Amino acid sequence: MKTLPCLFVAIAVAATAQAADYASLPGGTFASALPADANNADVKLAPFRLRREPVTNAEFLAFVKAHPQWRRDQVARIFAEPRYLQGWAAADRLGDEVKPEQPVTEVSWFAAQAFCASEGARLPSWNEWEFAAAADATRADARSDPAWRAGILNWYAQPSTHAVAEVGGAANFYGVRNLHGLIWEWVDDFNALLVASDSRDQNDPDRLRFCGAGALNLRDRDNYAVLMRIALLSSLKGADTTGNLGFRCARDGAGENR
Repeated sequence: MKTLPCLFVAIAVAATAQAADYASLPGGTFASALPADANNADVKLAPFRLRREPVTNAEFLAFVKAHPQWRRDQVARIFAEPRYLQGWAAADRLGDEVKPEQPVTEVSWFAAQAFCASEGARLPSWNEWEFAAAADATRADARSDPAWRAGILNWYAQPSTHAVAEVGGAANFYGVRNLHGLIWEWVDDFNALLVASDSRDQNDPDRLRFCGAGALNLRDRDNYAVLMRIALLSSLKGADTTGNLGFRCARDGAGENR
């Protein structure tokens, strides 16, 4: 009989995974702030799906109940630092100060990856996140609009001392919400975005041929909000957590736009 509660939790988590709402994005050729190579080549993205909203506290609570190895009192320290989920009232309870529909924060990259895998997904790549985040409500790429850039940058200039708002609000061109103005977000390849110039052989003629090559040849250097994202993500380790860093999941292929 002891297996019944676990079975009910597993069923609940499976239902949550099936109910997760993903938007379908077309991919295509994209002028990323981190070019594909040393010649400033555009990035080519295959169609993919992206969660319309960041993962919430309620969703992550269901996940840790179903996978107790990711509770804050049981997780291996190699996968999450001591601040992991520290704002929750208990390892399996949110408390009065943490709202169910707020995006989950204080989660490590490892924990975010595990959650996404639990619903048959993964973390988005930087290029996928940047592609989706380039859109406003009516345009697939609004990055050339100074007013749009200024509005986004204004959030980055605000001190992160207040409680994180709940997910929701207006959707962008692709039907995705909260890519700006709510939290920072993990991406799968966060540790490959920037590579310090002194970390490799300066006389190597192939020094630009590595996954973080774009860091030496950034494009769109006036897009400070994007560059701040790159700088923050590049400063992190997989076990790190912060009070305003969460995540959303992605899947391969176009799928249904539901």
